[in-house]
Amino acid sequence: GFASPSPRTEATDPVSGLGWVEASALPPEASQTMALIEAGPPYPYRADGETFFNREGLLPSRAEGYYREFTVATPGAPDRGARRLVVGDGGEYYWTDDHYDSFERIRR
Repeated sequence: GFASPSPRTEATDPVSGLGWVEASALPPEASQTMALIEAGPPYPYRADGETFFNREGLLPSRAEGYYREFTVATPGAPDRGARRLVVGDGGEYYWTDDHYDSFERIRR
């Protein structure tokens, strides 16, 4: 069965309405990408650090340029794969493993 969340821990981020995912529960490549983001540029992929436009409207509405996207390597993929971290200027991190069809808020 599923572990019920502790009373202190909300299952859903009240700002975005998205479910939470623990950073430790993500693939190891996501942790590597978070470390790269913390260290700052240069990044391994040309598109890393570029504006994420939130065209899907799944993240909270913010001014253009608020969100930046970063590639999370997918071992064996012939291209950048479908995994991304999206980071807000407020320090919030979001995870998608289906190229922006869905997101989870990362608890760090």
